Amino acid sequence: MTSPTIDAPEWARRRSFAIISHPDAGKTTLTETMLLAAGAIRMAGQVRARGENRRTRSDWMKIEQERGISVSASVMTFEHRGLLFNLLDTPGHEDFSEDTYRTLTAADSAIMVLDAAKGVEPRTLKLVEVCRLRDIPIVTLINKMDREALDPVDLLQDIQDKLALDAVPTQWPVGSGQRFKGVVDLVTDELVLYQRPGVEHDREAASERLPLDGPEIRELLTEEEIEEARDGAEVARELCPAFNPQSFLEGHMTPVFFGSALRGFGVRELLDGLADKIPGPAPMKVQINGEQTFMQPGDKEVAGFVFKVQANMDANHRDRVAFVRLCSGKFRRGMKLKTETGKQLTVSSPILFFAQDREIADEAFAGDVMGVPNHGTLRVGDSLSESGKLRFSGIPNFAPEILRRARLADPLKAKHLKKALESLAEEGVTQLFRPVLGGDFIVGAVGSLQIDVMRERVAAEYGLEVTFEPAPYETARWLGGSEEELDAFAERHKSAMAVDIDGNPVFLAKSNWEVSYSEEKFPNVKFHRVRERAS
Repeated sequence: MTSPTIDAPEWARRRSFAIISHPDAGKTTLTETMLLAAGAIRMAGQVRARGENRRTRSDWMKIEQERGISVSASVMTFEHRGLLFNLLDTPGHEDFSEDTYRTLTAADSAIMVLDAAKGVEPRTLKLVEVCRLRDIPIVTLINKMDREALDPVDLLQDIQDKLALDAVPTQWPVGSGQRFKGVVDLVTDELVLYQRPGVEHDREAASERLPLDGPEIRELLTEEEIEEARDGAEVARELCPAFNPQSFLEGHMTPVFFGSALRGFGVRELLDGLADKIPGPAPMKVQINGEQTFMQPGDKEVAGFVFKVQANMDANHRDRVAFVRLCSGKFRRGMKLKTETGKQLTVSSPILFFAQDREIADEAFAGDVMGVPNHGTLRVGDSLSESGKLRFSGIPNFAPEILRRARLADPLKAKHLKKALESLAEEGVTQLFRPVLGGDFIVGAVGSLQIDVMRERVAAEYGLEVTFEPAPYETARWLGGSEEELDAFAERHKSAMAVDIDGNPVFLAKSNWEVSYSEEKFPNVKFHRVRERAS
């Protein structure tokens, strides 16, 4: 894929991608170093630094700073080679798989980061399955080559075996760990030399290119190392398939890069690879007056969807921002847009993001991600358009694996608790169920860390001390069917009935066995594990 010409429409310059990885593979470090290499920041967050510098630019939530993890998705914009990139930094922790899935609905491609010593890990496998649901093309970076690594042939075979992806190296590493000398560019037949950085230029080590058959290389590498580089390049060309752009775009093939994000090595080559290969905005499935069609990025009507809502990014202003992926049209500041339910809002202060930094956008195009400040008008899954007749699909809720009962230390603050839990549920932090019988809210989550984040945010943002006690339920199912069938089921299971934040009927089950038993007894009632948001 080539860069657009100078006469191409603005949307053709956009590239929106997400970074996916197993925890500790180096995703946040890569995010920082890409921004540094692209000139978006002057200094990356120092991993070993103390005090305020410990916080990386893309991790702004207090619990992220304290635990050194990413649990909320950020959006960062930068330019490279005439293209405008929107980097969607997904949560690294598996408990936030729903937030990751929603973020991937706004991405046109993904970078998969693998640890060179570990290859494909369980979390990576799950994330690639999510990408495959949407046929998202994947570029691979095998990271941490400056540490001891698996054999590159074994790493490529691991990708093939576990992910069913044809792995096509664009480079071939020469050694690893203390023996790491760089990578051979398989296109130009040059060695991109790794210069082991000193303390003074930690992550900004320059990479020098040397022809494999030139005299300069003999001054820096031994004959044995030169032979290893040549043999490796020959093996790669013989054993690996040629890069097929169509197979890549369909999600069947992944180009593979090698590097060290911490040292800044290979990141510029990765950026160039993204500019050359990843696609721009694609047509998006949409329903117009109940009929399914596709919205083209070049269509005139401004349209997009909310894939994330984040409250209190700025604690001083108690703000609430909806992250909107624009799918068509040219947006201008001050435009009036409507949701599919008919709500109209004037977008007078649209935001373009750089982590916690932001600036007002006068215009935006298909492929852009912009923030729309609002006071609860917009929720995850909402569609926005000029006509209000469009509805994008594909942003789901998944059945929770953990259910907890919310109990207040001060019962007089029940109304405040209701507002806090509903607000966080609208963001997608957790799910919220209100039992038909009884007054306690039931909070649903995929993992326990979601509960920790909710407790932290309820305390910090609303001043409420809440205990999340074990609930007498194991899972939940959304119910579907005729009104008569649902009423009959609800009559038999009054103590297990609840409604979600949208008022949809929910069955709170004590076990998965109870779900199966209920399905047998009520064959005309549908027990859904997944429900599309805002549907």
